[in-house]
Amino acid sequence: VQLQAFGGGLVQAGGSLRLSCKTSGTIYGFDYLGWYRQAPGKQRELVARVIRGGTKTYSDFAKGRFTISRDNVENTVYLQMYTLRPEDTAVYYCNGKWQRTDYWGQGTQVTVSP
Repeated sequence: VQLQAFGGGLVQAGGSLRLSCKTSGTIYGFDYLGWYRQAPGKQRELVARVIRGGTKTYSDFAKGRFTISRDNVENTVYLQMYTLRPEDTAVYYCNGKWQRTDYWGQGTQVTVSP
């Protein structure tokens, strides 16, 4: 099982970015898929997650600004981020659980300038 994350970059505060996470297997094979982030000097934290049945969970900082979605045909999970803030600067990681094992994609850097 592989997860490949794309879409990071540099954006000004108030801007938007969309991250993509392409899975090597059908997304319905995962108990859940989601995004974490890790800023310098901080612990990795959950951003958003969608479980197999479709229920979505967001951390408080993501509510109202970020949207997680999935494409069943492309086997891809997206994280659409709006109204980005400098404190959103971090490496963003795709995560998924497949047959009781957690898998991680490579990180993608998101940098938000003031």
